[in-house]
Amino acid sequence: MATPDEIEAEVGRAAETGRFLAALAERIGARARSSAVFGPAVERGDVTVIPVARASWGFGGGAGGEGGGEGSGGGGGGIVSPLGYIEVRESGAEFRPIRDPRLAAAGAATAIAVAALIGRAWSRSRT
Repeated sequence: MATPDEIEAEVGRAAETGRFLAALAERIGARARSSAVFGPAVERGDVTVIPVARASWGFGGGAGGEGGGEGSGGGGGGIVSPLGYIEVRESGAEFRPIRDPRLAAAGAATAIAVAALIGRAWSRSRT
């Protein structure tokens, strides 16, 4: 793994050559491998399970100068969220989603709030 000084030197060279964004994208893209989305398969008896996740990556940066001062900077990041797993058996393969209970609770709360607002608007329109 590169040290912060090595990364800063690499970014500086990239900015000088006009390849800043390309270098940043290459650096982040190098970490965006299938292993970030699919974990190693696990075998138990006649069943193989392959974990599945969604990976999102983003980056940005810039360079410029004015009045004798120059600068460059950038950054990026990613997030990986579990989605489910692929269950492989002799009879075939099937994706099994992982349900997030927080998402279901948020959906229920939203539905209740919308129903309350509609009920209030309906009762006011009748008076």
